[in-house]
Amino acid sequence: MFSENNGADSMNDINYDNTTVLKEDAAFEGKLIFEGNVHVNGKFKGEIYSSGELMVGKTGYVEGSVEIGTIVIQGEVQGNIKASQQIVINSPATVRGDIVAPSLIIEEGAVFEGNCSMGNAAARASAQEEADNNVVDFAKTAEEDF
Repeated sequence: MFSENNGADSMNDINYDNTTVLKEDAAFEGKLIFEGNVHVNGKFKGEIYSSGELMVGKTGYVEGSVEIGTIVIQGEVQGNIKASQQIVINSPATVRGDIVAPSLIIEEGAVFEGNCSMGNAAARASAQEEADNNVVDFAKTAEEDF
């Protein structure tokens, strides 16, 4: 009934030890600040801040601004993306908005409509610092609330 690898063979690209998943039937609106990895298969509308990794699955839809370490997109993103490490747009993804990153990969068959800037090291460091500060500020606020 249960295998020793816990399904790792079928989900090699996701480390579930430190991954939060928004499933296909879920929708969320607001501000998302996280550490680690988030996998969006449902719908998200708002702002996302993290130095971690965001994966937008084939059924995923994100609308809003994203400031992230790395983002891998297979679904749809409507909004601006600022990544301190990398943006990967895989087929059949659709991205509409401006993107800023030191590294960009767009797979054949994917759609990108917007402006792209592959800024200098200072711009990347600034984006990373801003994402890190948002995570710290959120953690402080969460501690004060509890």
